[in-house]
Amino acid sequence: MIPEAVSNIRAQIGEGPSWDARKNVLYWVDITGGVVYAHTPNKPYDEVIKSVNDVSSVVPRKGGGLALTSQHAYFGLDLKSRDLSPLTASVEGEIETNRFNDGKCDAAGRYWAGTMDSLEKSPSGGLYVLEKGLRPKKVLSDVTISNGLGWSPDNTTMYYIDSPTRKVSAMDYSLKTGKVKNRRTIVDFSVSRQPGSPDGMSVDSEGMIWVAHWGGASLTRWNPSNGKLIGTMAVPAEQVASCCFGGRNLDELYITTASIRLDAKTLAAKPLNGALFMVKPGVRGLPTNEFDG
Repeated sequence: MIPEAVSNIRAQIGEGPSWDARKNVLYWVDITGGVVYAHTPNKPYDEVIKSVNDVSSVVPRKGGGLALTSQHAYFGLDLKSRDLSPLTASVEGEIETNRFNDGKCDAAGRYWAGTMDSLEKSPSGGLYVLEKGLRPKKVLSDVTISNGLGWSPDNTTMYYIDSPTRKVSAMDYSLKTGKVKNRRTIVDFSVSRQPGSPDGMSVDSEGMIWVAHWGGASLTRWNPSNGKLIGTMAVPAEQVASCCFGGRNLDELYITTASIRLDAKTLAAKPLNGALFMVKPGVRGLPTNEFDG
């Protein structure tokens, strides 16, 4: 299986894909390009929804519209007026080099999102969770580049990636309370000699995890219960950032990539760097959860 480019966009850092099942649309962002896009299957041109500085993740809202993370806060986006409104005060705004990165919602509608050091050197970031009517709560500290998030189909395990560690972690998870505990490593890229670093992540209906390889031109599928590699899928882009299941049957895997900081030789060899890809991997995914706020 070779993923196919399905969009005219060549993003600097394509990230944060989420599937809106009610509208049959994939939302995704270009972080450094500062754009929220909407991709409709079988249409080659993606719609620019909104220009937002350092927008890093986007999810549908149960009450309509979208929620997103940008720079140091959570925001709401009205799809009719295209107006952007803050949902929270600044998070880590006192740290100039920090910004939000990857984020997504759990099955209870909580919006989880992590921060990162934009210089990619200091563990000054964290993982936050936003619940309806509350302030963002810090759940994890000492994070350098907060990335992939996911939950098991039964919502008892949460998966998490801090990219520079080159590890995928699992934590016991309570859907009722949103609390996590017992963080442990389930996949170690260094031990398994995987190319690149783990970035975004998605979970399929069989409970297996799909991990994007930043700098590794691939996606891998893993069994989180035993840490075994199930399969590897080559992607025609060097920097694979994230992935998300979509389509009416959730049997389409959308993949975001990046073109930032690649030299002319690499860009010429792989002209699809930064493209949005889609592939049917032969397994269905879990639905994108909406934000209940």
